[in-house]
Amino acid sequence: MQTNIQGKQMDVGDALRARVLEKLEEINGKYFNHATDATVTFAREGHGHGLVKAHVSIRVGRNIMVVADAAENDPYVSFEAASAKVAKQLRRYKRRLRDHHERQERMPEEQALKALDYTLAEDDGIQQGDDPVIIAEMPTLVPTICVSDAVMRMDLSGQTAFLFRNARHGGINMVYRRPDGNVGWVDPAMTAQAAE
Repeated sequence: MQTNIQGKQMDVGDALRARVLEKLEEINGKYFNHATDATVTFAREGHGHGLVKAHVSIRVGRNIMVVADAAENDPYVSFEAASAKVAKQLRRYKRRLRDHHERQERMPEEQALKALDYTLAEDDGIQQGDDPVIIAEMPTLVPTICVSDAVMRMDLSGQTAFLFRNARHGGINMVYRRPDGNVGWVDPAMTAQAAE
């Protein structure tokens, strides 16, 4: 597994780097053993409050990322908390990830829909016309998967919403985390079927 360990506005010492590598290999071997790369970033947070945020991101399959964050006073404690979250997510979805990996190996790449992922600037009250200000643009893939796999990917990535093409009917769908903690599912095709 290829690893990238970096610090933002702080130095990551050899001892912390060694602990991160050891823990990532342990998690990979225990839960999945297919991880291709991992990124761990440490950053000072809290404007003088002494918090160190650890961001852990592990790619465990084609377009499947497991992401977790934690902020503590000590970088070791922060990393341990974030890596525990990653381990919990992998433990929860271990069987489904293995099944998903086998299905993805048989599925051609062209079943995913190519798209662009835009990051928009926050509205600062200045009108730029009808279009928002785009500050980043990246190519992305909208996978063709079932609803339960979309929920799994949303949970693993730590996102609040996930766009996908429904494997059952090929329509664009979205799952999202509701404020009450439940998962919402938007399926325009179901509305069209109900109207018929």
